[in-house]
Amino acid sequence: MDLKTALIVGAGPGLSASLARRFARHGLQVAMAARNPDKLQTLAKETAGATFACDATEPEEVAALFEVVLVTQGVPDIVVYNASARAPGPVTDLDPAEVARAILVSAYGGFLVAQQAARHMLARGSGVILLTGASASVKGYPNSSAFAMGKFALRGLASSLARELSPKGVHVAHFVIDGAIRNANRSDANGNPDSTLDPDAIAETYWQVATQPRSAWTWEVELRPWVEKF
Repeated sequence: MDLKTALIVGAGPGLSASLARRFARHGLQVAMAARNPDKLQTLAKETAGATFACDATEPEEVAALFEVVLVTQGVPDIVVYNASARAPGPVTDLDPAEVARAILVSAYGGFLVAQQAARHMLARGSGVILLTGASASVKGYPNSSAFAMGKFALRGLASSLARELSPKGVHVAHFVIDGAIRNANRSDANGNPDSTLDPDAIAETYWQVATQPRSAWTWEVELRPWVEKF
């Protein structure tokens, strides 16, 4: 598949930025969507990318996002869903509204984006949908039930879509990010190099999966620092 365009939903300064740079270096036209696209302006200049406002939990906004992307860039070859939300705390103390919001962002938004992507990719007969998971996709942690529910649901979505869409030419993959991602406020501990995930290294794996020959597609990858316990 000749990859020319990519759409990242839930874009921000971390992994999404590394993905945008990786895609741009490979010559892809990049579109990035976030609730507040103003925070993406520097990255947009760096990658010659386009930015759009979108709340991924609102069906009308997701549909409108795809409409404008279709007009300006055509059907995306790669669509990445990288949004998530947390509502941490003991289960007895959680605000139900905050839990609902966390599940909507982590899972329901992923469904809305994947649904729109699938509709257009299936009509063309090709495409790549990449969904960002976490340790919480496969194991729940104390005081993190809302995040676990959202990420478990996203993984279930990815598993189902991979089986449904792969035979029709659309590659779906889920990424279990098992560990802390390095950023300006989180670096490796002294004397323990590479103890956090380098977002550029993660982006490289996303690219490798996106460009796999269809005779050997991967539906899920786990990524963790070498010191991380399983």
